[in-house]
Amino acid sequence: MLRVTIYRESEMNKVATRAVFGAVLLVCAFAVHSDDMASFATGGYATALRTMAVMHKMDMNHDHMVSRKEWIAFQNKVFTMIDKDKTGEVDESEYMRAYPDVAQFATGGYASGLLTREMFSKIDTDRDGKISRGEFLRYQLKIFDMMDTSRVHKGLLGPAEFFGSGGTPPP
Repeated sequence: MLRVTIYRESEMNKVATRAVFGAVLLVCAFAVHSDDMASFATGGYATALRTMAVMHKMDMNHDHMVSRKEWIAFQNKVFTMIDKDKTGEVDESEYMRAYPDVAQFATGGYASGLLTREMFSKIDTDRDGKISRGEFLRYQLKIFDMMDTSRVHKGLLGPAEFFGSGGTPPP
């Protein structure tokens, strides 16, 4: 009789452990998704990008959604500001000098988060020491795709997707 009781307690512990483990995995999955973008971009850029001010600048038709087309148009303008000599590619020096123009167009936080050596390295995917317009836009579209989590409005970022916080802008 004692052996049966111990066995049942052991089985109950296994079930409880599995339930707790499952809950932890679920919580971690949500945290990992939001951390994915921060590690892909950098924490500073991911945070500065996900602001009401930047969303409003991207939302050209003022529908409180950022479409893929609006995202690309915004990022194209940013690259044009970075590419001062209009060659279609920028080296690290040119990239780092773009702060005033990008800050004025987007926001200071956005410019500070984007225009870092770490972000330059992440965007320069072919490691040639230059970022082409194509590299820049492909990188930015990957970020859009990471943020585009809605099953209802695929291809559009509403506040919930843009802020990654259920629609509430981060503090």
